[in-house]
Amino acid sequence: MKKPSIVFFDIDGTLYTQEMTLPESSKEAIKAIKDDGIYVAIATGRAPFMFESLREELDIETFVSFNGSYVVAEGEVIEKRPLKTEKVEELQLAAGSESHPMVFLDHEQAAANVENHAHISESLGDLKMPYPPLSENFYKQKEIYQALLFCGKEDEDLYKNNYGTFHFVRWHKRALDVLPAGGSKAEGIRAVANHLGYTIEDTAAFGDALNDMEMLTEAGIGIAMGNALEEVKQAADIVTSPVYENGVQQGLKRIGLL
Repeated sequence: MKKPSIVFFDIDGTLYTQEMTLPESSKEAIKAIKDDGIYVAIATGRAPFMFESLREELDIETFVSFNGSYVVAEGEVIEKRPLKTEKVEELQLAAGSESHPMVFLDHEQAAANVENHAHISESLGDLKMPYPPLSENFYKQKEIYQALLFCGKEDEDLYKNNYGTFHFVRWHKRALDVLPAGGSKAEGIRAVANHLGYTIEDTAAFGDALNDMEMLTEAGIGIAMGNALEEVKQAADIVTSPVYENGVQQGLKRIGLL
């Protein structure tokens, strides 16, 4: 197993516990490997504005956000893939006809197309995020890097089978991420590695959810958290302990960085 030079961390379920807290052991472990010269970056489905305080806390300037649609290396945007406005409009009309609400995000803010919907409140509430302001035309005024479509698993094939320009990834029982087709965290970490002069074999990645599977397969070493979904564990090279049982620290020890 090659010792990695750059490590990517997912946020929810990897750095953050279910209570949206960063274990002290994870913070200390990340500082330790940075002090040893290991490059540390984030790879998340979140928008940049949703984890600004975490970046400051960990002193991280490089990240893959929106599951690969907006990539920043040392404060510089190196790749962005906004959704096509006309396709977003088609999707919103179809979702509206099924009474499925949506939220649209650029790198700075989010907006919902309906007010006070229970599914939006529940899903974003689980991330400790406030309900977005109402703006029916937000997606026409901004570059949208990700949308959230709120529907149950029983309805998702309606969209997956009819809107091939999008990649749909479930992250909550009530919600799907809507991304450009072909985009993924895997593509994002490769872009960062290339930009900074690393190879993909130099990378390690930690994750726990379905949107991490491609990244864990792509990275030189893929580490699944002990709290990960079973299919995510199967995609990884190593399974560490859960986030709330010092999983990041233990995983870094397993790959020889601590």
